[in-house]
Amino acid sequence: MLEIKEFMKNVEKDLIDFCQNLVRIKSFTGREEEVSRYMEKKMIELGYDEVIVDGLGSVIGRMGTGDKKLLFDSHIDTVAVDDEKDWSVDPFGGVIKDGKLFGRGSVDMKSAGAASVYAGYIAKELGLLEGKTIYVSTSVMEEDYDGEALLYEFENLGIKPDYAVICEATQCRLAIGQRGRALMKIDMEGVSAHGSAPEKGVNAVYKMVEIINRIEDLEKKYINMAGKIGEKPSIALTKIECETASYNAIPSKSTVYVDRRLIKGETYEIVENEMNEIVEGTGATWEIFKVIGKSWTGEEVVLNSFMPFWDISLEHGLTKAAFKAYEDGNERKPELMMWDFSTNGVATDKLNIPTIGFGPGDSKMAHVKDEHCPIDDIVKACEFYTNLIKNI
Repeated sequence: MLEIKEFMKNVEKDLIDFCQNLVRIKSFTGREEEVSRYMEKKMIELGYDEVIVDGLGSVIGRMGTGDKKLLFDSHIDTVAVDDEKDWSVDPFGGVIKDGKLFGRGSVDMKSAGAASVYAGYIAKELGLLEGKTIYVSTSVMEEDYDGEALLYEFENLGIKPDYAVICEATQCRLAIGQRGRALMKIDMEGVSAHGSAPEKGVNAVYKMVEIINRIEDLEKKYINMAGKIGEKPSIALTKIECETASYNAIPSKSTVYVDRRLIKGETYEIVENEMNEIVEGTGATWEIFKVIGKSWTGEEVVLNSFMPFWDISLEHGLTKAAFKAYEDGNERKPELMMWDFSTNGVATDKLNIPTIGFGPGDSKMAHVKDEHCPIDDIVKACEFYTNLIKNI
């Protein structure tokens, strides 16, 4: 029987071609139909035992029927490209140069999706599926609705994996958790009046100044705390709006949005107390922000923007299997990391599914011009996923 490394040589060109084709398809959040259909077609071509396009438009492939169930998840939506003129290459050209695949979604995260799809195929070809069921999820709408599409799969398709791998970029290191994320909306009411007589109104923007100062003070406090960025909380005012009848009217309402990153042990109650202190005595109200949108299939998606920190023990069986899988391919232990951003792991954590992360490319390349992913990383990720299937 061919070893995994040998087999990888036979499929490497097809894998990279697949990555290029995925990058060439525009798939902004909520508009992923073309890439979903292409993903469905590819899974069928590779002989997946079952391929489902669910109600939100995510594509889920299954290999095997065993009792031990492992899920890989990669999202296939991307952020938009508003700076195409600043790119050195066509962001949808699937260009390869200097050993890197360039284009929107190359890191975030179509290369990972392709690698996981091929891992399922390789595992079947090499007879690694005995006693196992492998799900490969290529989910939609992650960029704005962290975890909701994956939760939908679990709740509507009856998928109940024992373990999960989130394939977000880690530079082929092993991620053992992530910081949590919360997004809050603070509203301040005022009284409208004509701009020529401001004394007749109450300016809602001016009333918001005290809250802005309190947020900034807390932001500085967290920045100056001891510890690495990903190991301490953070808070930031990220957007401000106001409602006004015209350019000649006093704003009747102002709103600010607050991004709060959570560390281990930080609960909703902690954030609630913090936000109550921020608005205390100002007359403002706050709430966890709800992001509401529609998938390409027309179904509504709602994200309640409070997602706690999660992690996994180094002693867990999944973590140990991941160490073995990496060592099989690299003859050394993997480097460990934690994401400082949010991923679909919030869904698996919510359902208490043990989860790790591993993916090709550097997350710093996500959402930026000239986004790119090293070809070697894509191959290494596919090999790791296959070895994990073998070792789980």
